[in-house]
Amino acid sequence: MGSTHGVGRHGVGKLVVAEHGVGKHVVAEHGVSENRAGTHRTGKPGTGRRVTGRRRALGAAVLATSTMTWGLMTTALAGVPPAQASGPARLGAPPADRVIGGERLAGRGLIAPQGVPAPPKTEASAFLIADADTGAVLAAKDPHGHYMPASTLKTLTAVTLIPKLDKDRVIKPSKWACDEEGSAVGLVPKPIYKVHDLMRALLMVSGNDAADALAEANGSLRETLADMNERARQLQAYDTVAKSPNGLDRPGQRSSPYDLALIARAGLAMPDFREYISTKTADFPAPKGHYEIANHNKLLGRYKGMMGVKNGWTTKALGSFVGAAKRDGHTIIVVIMHHPGGFWEEVAKLLDWGFEVRGKAAPVGELVGPAPSPTPSPPAGAVRAGGTPAPPGAARNAGGAGKSAWQGAAPGVAAAVLGAGVAGGVALLMYGRLRRRRRDEE
Repeated sequence: MGSTHGVGRHGVGKLVVAEHGVGKHVVAEHGVSENRAGTHRTGKPGTGRRVTGRRRALGAAVLATSTMTWGLMTTALAGVPPAQASGPARLGAPPADRVIGGERLAGRGLIAPQGVPAPPKTEASAFLIADADTGAVLAAKDPHGHYMPASTLKTLTAVTLIPKLDKDRVIKPSKWACDEEGSAVGLVPKPIYKVHDLMRALLMVSGNDAADALAEANGSLRETLADMNERARQLQAYDTVAKSPNGLDRPGQRSSPYDLALIARAGLAMPDFREYISTKTADFPAPKGHYEIANHNKLLGRYKGMMGVKNGWTTKALGSFVGAAKRDGHTIIVVIMHHPGGFWEEVAKLLDWGFEVRGKAAPVGELVGPAPSPTPSPPAGAVRAGGTPAPPGAARNAGGAGKSAWQGAAPGVAAAVLGAGVAGGVALLMYGRLRRRRRDEE
């Protein structure tokens, strides 16, 4: 079913447009006509007069034209641009005129600074090295390439849900969550887990079952995926599309080294995230007591300054890893994607290179900050920052660019209103003539 437009409740009606452009005209409780299995009647109940297709179409046209005219006139008289009269603003699509992070990051091959040694070689199809403190991208290969993220997507799950869920809340996972395939922490459908425990399982042992249970705790799988994708847009991680909370391969699911660096950087700003990724071992609840879980990050405790983050692997995604290490007050992030084998030694060398060249070479790009939150223009009389009501018309007059844009569009709106009014008048005239002809025929 397509769009539905209705005015009022008694006798006005709505025009329903079907998927393929074929419409049907339906009128509300006390209205004009009704479409039921091809039979069309009008007038008082029991009169049985048949309505021709041309009359029905003309009636629908009158209704639609009147509705459009009234809507345009209301918008114009209110002095509000049509775009502002719609629903709440949302985060937009990536800008078409620039590359997020800098033009050099559009490259598919090695992107490295001059004047310093080249970064160590890696078998990964794509990688990125960045300074988490300054946002400087130090080197990369295919940084905006789209790859399956595997379990590194769990970083987005955590960054999305840590601010939304009370970590002390007790969760009873569903059987569906407990039976999830792939890596699992071993949940049972009993109320013995806190959100805190599930977050540990998510980021330490890559529990797919824990990811599903957290999604349920957030309301539903669908709601969580919507939140994850909205969070990615807010971080300007436009290469990322989440189709699962756990990173298991799904058609259309993807991310990029650049996006995973943005997500990891956002996580590193959260104390709970830092705690989860850096925990080596922890006790995990069981129906009778607990058992120990250990972090899958093999560089924890072996690489100097390793903070952790997340590794991943599936047969389609191959190996992927997002890591962060801190030395002398500076944090370096390394991301690799689509690696065919063991990558831990390569990651350690990439981190070493990042610490070595940080501050010595010109960046090849930057990790951008979050997108500004979209805020619709306040209505007239809204409270301003100082706490005093704005004078009438302040919302329309605030901001010269917005005002001039609306003033420039005003002649077009006026013309649209006038044209709709003329069309409505013609339709009403034809409808009146048709009704008179019908009475003459009777």
